[in-house]
Amino acid sequence: MIVRIGTRGSPLALAQSEWVRREVEARFPDVRVELVRIKTTGDKILDSPLSKVGGKGLFVKEIEEALLREDVDVAVHSMKDVPAELPPGLGLMAYPEREDPRDALITSGNRGLEDLPRGARIGTSSLRRAAQILKMRPDFCIVSLRGNVDTRLGKLDSGEVEAVVLAMAGLRRLGREERVTRALEPAEFLPAIGQGALGLEMRTGDDRVLKAFGFLNHEPTEHRVRAERALLLRLEGGCQVPIAGHAEIEGATITLRGLVAELDGSRVISGRVEGDASHPEKIGVELADRLLREGAGEILKRLLEGNE
Repeated sequence: MIVRIGTRGSPLALAQSEWVRREVEARFPDVRVELVRIKTTGDKILDSPLSKVGGKGLFVKEIEEALLREDVDVAVHSMKDVPAELPPGLGLMAYPEREDPRDALITSGNRGLEDLPRGARIGTSSLRRAAQILKMRPDFCIVSLRGNVDTRLGKLDSGEVEAVVLAMAGLRRLGREERVTRALEPAEFLPAIGQGALGLEMRTGDDRVLKAFGFLNHEPTEHRVRAERALLLRLEGGCQVPIAGHAEIEGATITLRGLVAELDGSRVISGRVEGDASHPEKIGVELADRLLREGAGEILKRLLEGNE
């Protein structure tokens, strides 16, 4: 049995897909997994912020089209790159156990945010990260960075910026964890929806592929990500607005924190909801409705109209 994984060609995407391949072939010796590299629009457009060119769907559209054409059988996504709504005929069928969901601060001279000088240049392509950084330090200058992990670290090493903020999960998967100055805890700095989690997207009803990959599903990760994505879907958000969400499970209880922010961090609407971990979407919708009532709707409406 041959199964084809559609993957982006970045070092991180390949590392993630290679991990899935090894796990499946170790579990099923009669299955051979092939990686098919697909260049997405997000990989081609590197000179503009994602918020200006179409958002996170730019990293998955071509791979989803390949799935629907049956050119590939599975897509391995970083869940923070996956839009809240999927095309008809496709579904997220497995969520491997989540890596570290935190953001990581990497600075020159191993300094914390509080130690950087006024006006320091902070590199990030994320409106969510920028808003939370500016809330802490309005004096900072945000520099938009695109490209893979090594490209962004190179901007720091060359002195173009004094700090960068990247996903801890990506750094760990690439063996770059030693570069981290400080992990930013979710209680103070909320990560992106689905950050640190992988999702395996397949054609619905393709039982042959589901049997080969379904064992990778980690139920607590699935419930956490489903709660976060329900929050995102209800808020109708994407890369054009600063939205963050992070769920944790303890016993049978799931706790979801979320926020919506102004681009400059001058106003942040945040909240948390607890509930039954077996109904994650309900928790996501409940928190989204609370944030909307408290003023998030005004922020979202203005920002989305500004991007039209």
